[in-house]
Amino acid sequence: MEDHTFLGRRTLLCSTPFAIAGMISGCSAGSEKRRPEDKTVARNQAEDVSPAEDLMREHGVLDRILLIYEEGIRRLRDKEELDPGALAGSAKIIQTFIEDYHERLEEDHLFPRFEKAHKLPDLVKTLRQQHQAGRLLTGRIVQLSTAATLKSLEDAASLRRVMEQFIRMYRPHAAREDTVLFPAFRSIVTLDEYDSLGDRFEDEEHKLFGQDGFEKIVQDVSALEMIMGIDDLARFTPA
Repeated sequence: MEDHTFLGRRTLLCSTPFAIAGMISGCSAGSEKRRPEDKTVARNQAEDVSPAEDLMREHGVLDRILLIYEEGIRRLRDKEELDPGALAGSAKIIQTFIEDYHERLEEDHLFPRFEKAHKLPDLVKTLRQQHQAGRLLTGRIVQLSTAATLKSLEDAASLRRVMEQFIRMYRPHAAREDTVLFPAFRSIVTLDEYDSLGDRFEDEEHKLFGQDGFEKIVQDVSALEMIMGIDDLARFTPA
């Protein structure tokens, strides 16, 4: 009988965010006196990012997870070695960082303001619906990302199909937010409100993920990319 087990030799030790990559070490403060230009650099580095920039860079995390899913789909299709823990870890990051944090910010702070202003109602309605659909798909990916799934042609096909559905929805979803929703958001709030939301987003991120939460999430994603063999950016360059 043909062996359809595609489980890799390596296993993901933990699928929760921050346990995948090492913690970023803090920078020790120097005792020497800083030059004036050093103070300028420090001030620039400490500046808060805008709400739109914050949300868009989080879309960058989402897009890197979609690349991991695409590689998983390819390996399932070609019956190549695959560590299901890498897919499970990716889906866990989607749950904690994208769905429970990023999308909650949109649902609590952006969508209601658009609805109150009667602006982009159809888009906002669709985005809300897609958030709900995405959570169902992610739950299914977590459920199917196991060694047992990879031993079953039917279950492996189901996992591949769910990841394909997730990618197909979220690529246009994030693109519409980046090019339509986020640019329009600035026009329906005051400058003070816009700035205060940036502070609120940052505070929420620190509360949930720590002081360097975004950087830690990016490290976790990088570790998963290494497991999947897609960590080298140069490999995506056409020959």
